[in-house]
Amino acid sequence: MARNESLVALNGTQISYIGHDCKDIPDFLGDTYGHFARRLDLSFNQLRSLAGIKTFTELEELVVDNNLLGNDLQLPRLPNLHTLTLNKNQISFQTNHSALLEHLADVTPSLEYLSLLGNEACPNQLVSPDKDEDDYQRYRYFVLHKLPQLKFLDTRKVTKKEVMEAQARGAFMKVVKPKSDTSHPLPYTPLPRGSRDARNHKGVFAKCRYVYYGKHSEGNRFIRNDQL
Repeated sequence: MARNESLVALNGTQISYIGHDCKDIPDFLGDTYGHFARRLDLSFNQLRSLAGIKTFTELEELVVDNNLLGNDLQLPRLPNLHTLTLNKNQISFQTNHSALLEHLADVTPSLEYLSLLGNEACPNQLVSPDKDEDDYQRYRYFVLHKLPQLKFLDTRKVTKKEVMEAQARGAFMKVVKPKSDTSHPLPYTPLPRGSRDARNHKGVFAKCRYVYYGKHSEGNRFIRNDQL
């Protein structure tokens, strides 16, 4: 126990257990700190589940950046939680896209700050060069439609105009990543198909409709003696 506790950074009611590559929340964290911790930071681990957080009943802030959490993330009811950062995880909104947001609305009624930067779900240009500001704004409307009580989303303050727009159209604002084409079509070439495979190359012969008579050829000009 003493050795495990030496890995924990404790500052009053703030608990940090960062960078230990744990796949599950260690039991000793909840047993030792769960009854009084107000802030818990579990960043830079390999968490795929937050099941072990059920003993942290007084949490107000939860930071789980740089883990492996996905759309199936489940939290216990945390009535006091106002800050949740899930940056750089594996949240996509691609399948059953609203389930996670609806879950958060149910179990974190006091949530005011949410950050999803670095997830596929968040089309931020810094991590998704193929996305633009319009894509990001649509994402904000979609999230705010499900979580209208948010005051901050990612790094931006939520405006009244955004909340109104989210209520009106947010349900239709999900940003969908187009499916990649796995067929790898050949680049365009005017040559007949039989001549494209370099491993099975063979000459191609055909009739040409254009007949060249040499009328405009430079070789057909008469050269006088004085031009030599």
